[in-house]
Amino acid sequence: MKAKPLLLKSFLLTFFLSLAFLLLTLQPNIRKTTNPPPQNPVSGNGDLRIRPGYKSYEAYIQRQLDKTLNPKLRKIWTTRDWDRKIDVFAKFFEELKQKHLLANDSKALCIGARVGQEVAALRRVGVSDSVGIDLVPYPPLVVKGDFHNQPFENETFDFEFSNVFDHALYPSKFVGEIERTLRPGGVCVLHVALSRRADKYSANDLYSVRPLVEIFRASEMVDVRRVDGFGLDTEVVFRKRKKNQRS
Repeated sequence: MKAKPLLLKSFLLTFFLSLAFLLLTLQPNIRKTTNPPPQNPVSGNGDLRIRPGYKSYEAYIQRQLDKTLNPKLRKIWTTRDWDRKIDVFAKFFEELKQKHLLANDSKALCIGARVGQEVAALRRVGVSDSVGIDLVPYPPLVVKGDFHNQPFENETFDFEFSNVFDHALYPSKFVGEIERTLRPGGVCVLHVALSRRADKYSANDLYSVRPLVEIFRASEMVDVRRVDGFGLDTEVVFRKRKKNQRS
């Protein structure tokens, strides 16, 4: 009669030891399937929140492509919205030129440019050496590129503009690539939404400019103003510090 309880105890002990071993062996594989942490993570002040739901970086990229390749949106961008957006962006860029934050001889990049209205606007106001990057190229205005890993050499540009910061899954990496490819003294201009939430394709929500000041580690904020930029309400300007300039 005593043999049965001993046999049961031995079975249960073997079962739990096997289960523990299985969980330990699976743990490294679980870690490999998750995204690595972003460089220079933002402190938890709550003013920059990453939206959950992406199981992998590939799933995030596919989500962004769903918008970029949407045939209805692309038709709107290249027809009905084309001139209207160029006119608005050209006004923004003219104002930046008046503030000496942009010049005709600037080498300029537009990040997340989709079909390139921003690039066309830069060229209209005289900044001829300008190009855009997006996941899907749109020649001759936009080349293929991931803003988390720009396809450009260090210190390539004098000026960078983006109105897709909210689409960055890794905001610190997004900003790190801007600072890597900006020349010392170069200017970055972001249009962001602070008073309203961005669209369903956004990967983060921004509630103040404080996180931007924190993650632009090699730059100083030089201007903030209210704008009306197609659902984005705030323009934030940073200038990359020169190499002999202290933070």
